[in-house]
Amino acid sequence: MQIMSCEPFSPQLLEQALLYLICATIGAFVLAPLLTKFLYKFNITRRGEYDFTLRGSERSQKIGTPIMGGILVIITVTIITLLFNWERSYTYVPIGVMAISALLGAADDLLNIFGAKRRERSLKNTWLLVKVHRIWYMRVLHALSLPWVAFRQFTSALGSHPGRGIQVHEKLLMQFIAGAVTAWWIYFKLGENWRSLWLPFDGEVSLSWWIIPLVILLVMFTANAVNIADGLDGLAGGALIMTFSGLTAISWIEGRVAFTLLNATAVGALIAYTYFNIKPARFQMGDVGTLGLGALFAINAIAVNKTILIPLLGFIFYVEAISVIIQVFYRRLLGRRFFKMAPLHHHFEFHGWSEEKIVMRFWLIHLFFVVVAVWLSLH
Repeated sequence: MQIMSCEPFSPQLLEQALLYLICATIGAFVLAPLLTKFLYKFNITRRGEYDFTLRGSERSQKIGTPIMGGILVIITVTIITLLFNWERSYTYVPIGVMAISALLGAADDLLNIFGAKRRERSLKNTWLLVKVHRIWYMRVLHALSLPWVAFRQFTSALGSHPGRGIQVHEKLLMQFIAGAVTAWWIYFKLGENWRSLWLPFDGEVSLSWWIIPLVILLVMFTANAVNIADGLDGLAGGALIMTFSGLTAISWIEGRVAFTLLNATAVGALIAYTYFNIKPARFQMGDVGTLGLGALFAINAIAVNKTILIPLLGFIFYVEAISVIIQVFYRRLLGRRFFKMAPLHHHFEFHGWSEEKIVMRFWLIHLFFVVVAVWLSLH
C-alpha cells in the first residue's frame, strides 16, 4: 500500500481504496472478539441507573450490553492510517481530532459507569459565596468563576439527564478545541482554496476568515449529532457506512488520494463493527465511537471542500439532532413535549414501531440523501 497522486476517477485509486476497505474489514473482525472479551471482563456495560433510555420492558433487555464498541473502528482506522496512509499535510489532523474526540467520549463512557454522581454549584449559590465568604481571595475566585458557572448552568438546560459522566459544558469546551484545531488546519495549512465555500453547479462563495467559526460549528454539531443517533442497534453504524462510502466516492472522483483511502478505511472498519452491532448487539458504539467518527466525518467533508454537503451526507444524524433541539425548546417555552420522546427514533418506538423497522427505514432515507450528495458533488 503506497500513497500516490492521481487524476480524478482513477481506476488505480479505486482499486487501492477497495484494498484498504478489505484490509480494514478483516482487521476489525480479528480485533472484535478481543474487544468483546475485554469489555465483558471489566464490566464496561450499559447500566439502567443512569441511562433513562433503557426504561421499558423491551429496552431494558439492553442492560448489560457492552459499550465502547466504537473503539474497534477508532483503533482500526488509526493503525492503518499511521502505517500506510500517514500524510503530514492531510491525514494527521483528521486522525488527531478524531483521537481527541474519541478520548472525550471514552472518558464520558467510563465515568457514566464507574464515576460518582456529579454535584455542581448553582449560579445563585456561587453569587452568595462571593458576598459572604470569610476569605477575601475565595470571594475573588468565586467572582471570577461566575461566567463559567453561568455557562454551565445554561448548557445544562439543554440536556434532560446529566448522568455521572462529562457534563454538557465540559463536552462543548473540548469539542470547541477540536473544532478550533480543524479550523486552524483548514485556514492556515490547506490554502486559500479552502477559504471559499463550494456550491454545486459551478458556484463558490468566498468566506475568508468566516470559514473558521463555520468549521468549528460543523465539527461540534456533527459529532454530537452522530452521538444522539446512536440509540438503536445498527442505526449509527449502518448510517456511518453510507456516509463514509459517499465521502469515499466524492474523494475518489476528485482524485484526493489520502482522503479516499482514509474514508475507505473507515467504511471497512464500520462494516465489521455493524456486523456485531445488528440486533441483538454484541456491543454498542458508545461516545468513544460516535464523537470520534462524527468529528472525522465533518473534517473529511470539509477537507475535500464539500462542506455544503455535510447535512446531506449526515442527513439522519442531523434530523435526530434537530428533533432533540425542537423537543428542548418546546418544553422550555411551552412546558410540554413536541415528540413523545426525543431523539426521533424513540418517538417512533412509542408509536409501536419495532426497532428493526425504524433502523431499516432510517437507513434507506439516509442512503437516498447520501446518493443526492454524491450526485451534487459531480456538478
